[in-house]
Amino acid sequence: MDLAALLIDWLPFLATGVLLTLGLVIAALGVGFIIGLPAAIGQVYGSRQVRAVINIYVWFFRGLPLLVLLFLFYFGIFPLLGLGGVSPFLVGAFVLGLHGGAYQAEIFRGALLSIGEGQMTAARSLGMSRTQAIRHVILPQALLIALPGWSNEYPTVLTDTSVCYAIGVTELLTRASVIVSTEYIAMPIYLVCAGIYLVLNYVGIKGLHMLEKRVSVPGFESGSD
Repeated sequence: MDLAALLIDWLPFLATGVLLTLGLVIAALGVGFIIGLPAAIGQVYGSRQVRAVINIYVWFFRGLPLLVLLFLFYFGIFPLLGLGGVSPFLVGAFVLGLHGGAYQAEIFRGALLSIGEGQMTAARSLGMSRTQAIRHVILPQALLIALPGWSNEYPTVLTDTSVCYAIGVTELLTRASVIVSTEYIAMPIYLVCAGIYLVLNYVGIKGLHMLEKRVSVPGFESGSD
């Protein structure tokens, strides 16, 4: 059987792996955003105690390899919490999200700090509370500033999904390895796998760059008062 025919036979199997990989990426970016943005707000505007807790979270999840985190949660923390039956996919997405959230928190924190103090002062002088000023004045500007940096999380998370094979997630690389072990053809299959990753990377980054252009505000400058 030639390579083209072999790939056609295995195409549905690989396509499912692509969908699982994209599912991990979307879920991880979403969880990371949900965690990272409030964490950044807490780092900039929170009390000393809040900042201390968030700094520990960021230090912990940025300081450990992703593979170690996956093992800790899948074989340790989840079973201890009585969640040993949770699917590897959900554990992988959750851990990728926690890991990415620590990096996203730093991205959003930098964006928040780039907003001039005059923005908060002006909002408060108009009668807004601190929370209202953050929500309606500071955050919209910070999100625009953070978008280019946040977009860089996509290729990072995409490549990180391959590590989830270690807890049994049958994503793209795992399925490529199954084909290799079945057909005894290694290099061509892994080259196809690499090509798929590159295409996913290119399409995702291109889409995020289009989003950046769509939401950009002409004349907007970060940190302006």
